Amino acid sequence: MTDDPCDDRRTTAPPETDDRFLVPLRGVAVDAETRCAHYDSAADVVALRFPCCDRYYPCFRCHEAVTDHDSERVPRAAFDDPVVLCGVCGTALSVRSYLDCEDACPECGAAFNPGCRRHRGRYFAVEE
Repeated sequence: MTDDPCDDRRTTAPPETDDRFLVPLRGVAVDAETRCAHYDSAADVVALRFPCCDRYYPCFRCHEAVTDHDSERVPRAAFDDPVVLCGVCGTALSVRSYLDCEDACPECGAAFNPGCRRHRGRYFAVEE
């Protein structure tokens, strides 16, 4: 075991769902605003619904750590579906709303991590 917060071996399997959230959410060391062991800055307050298992995870690393299958990206045909959760207010945003929100929740104004734009291709079927 290591002291590295991203070393998933130090955690136990999370519950099937986390009852602090209104959506089915799983991850590694998830706090009340959806920060996790992998991404835990003040602005890391989103969780994303993976279409492969219809559950929300704070990040792709959490999905890898707690599932037994490869992740799938949200297809373009589902870009109007609610798949991004604001961990501050609980609002579910569509991919389009999330990509157009200028790094802040349109409902509560909570700041979203602008660095997440670099990972959008991991979650959404966007043109790179």
